[in-house]
Amino acid sequence: MLNKRYLPSITALQCFEAVTRHLSFTRAAEELNLTQSAVSKQVAQLEELLQHLLFRRVRRRLQLTPAGDLYLVEVRKILTQVEMSTHYLRSYGGETEVLRVSTPSTFGARWLVPRLKGWRLRHPHIHLDLCNEQEADDLLQGRSDLAFYFGQGSRPRTECVKLFGEELVAVCAPASLPAQPFSDPTQLSELVLLQNASRPQAWHDWFDSQGYHTEHSYHGPRFETFYMCIRAAQVGCGVALLPRFLVEEELLDGKLVLAWPHAMPSYDAYYLAYPEHSAEVPKVRNFVTWMLEQLDSPTQA
Repeated sequence: MLNKRYLPSITALQCFEAVTRHLSFTRAAEELNLTQSAVSKQVAQLEELLQHLLFRRVRRRLQLTPAGDLYLVEVRKILTQVEMSTHYLRSYGGETEVLRVSTPSTFGARWLVPRLKGWRLRHPHIHLDLCNEQEADDLLQGRSDLAFYFGQGSRPRTECVKLFGEELVAVCAPASLPAQPFSDPTQLSELVLLQNASRPQAWHDWFDSQGYHTEHSYHGPRFETFYMCIRAAQVGCGVALLPRFLVEEELLDGKLVLAWPHAMPSYDAYYLAYPEHSAEVPKVRNFVTWMLEQLDSPTQA
């Protein structure tokens, strides 16, 4: 691990980044309200630390070296993150708490986000920070306060609140269906079976639940998220096997139709989990209460 004494200062990174934009130490110094010699010294110290030249002079003009060009990409990421973090902290008062919630991406966009309307009015001092589902141990490692997930209702050292189950239906664009109706579900493979990376066995189980088998159940383009599958089905790439509650909007609008009437209930369900030791933390308790209320609302899945 690099000794902290050898890490560059933020000032050095700012000087380097400013010089890359202006290709001038003088103009960079004016922007940063420093002297030209101070900027030049910061960049020189940075080059000494990195053991690479970051600039060279060509016909009395500055140019980035290949090493400088490579370093610039990383430096801009660092400075952007520092700026965002600073604005983030300045935006909230001392009474504000941050509640970090992880969620599967399509579930979050389709089910969770519509049910957050009004949260801010009831809990103005709890700022929600939503992120895509991470690793299973994020709760125990403190990277998330709560996590939505699909699976079994048990995770070590966590409290798991069951939300609801789901049923999988085969959907496609209306134009994808042939004029002559299918006589059995295995013929759906003629439309191309769109695969979801998180449910690799879904098509096999769906066919099996009806007493059918096809060698094509694992064949077809694979997509990382349900949302990608939804879009692929909409534009006519094939037929997707999706939780009905995630495509209700498209089915109602006629953008998608059932390719076959069978709906297969899943063995697993959607849960909201939080660490056992957080059960009495007010912000966690408030969020769980809010979510349970949403299950009883007219928009429940």
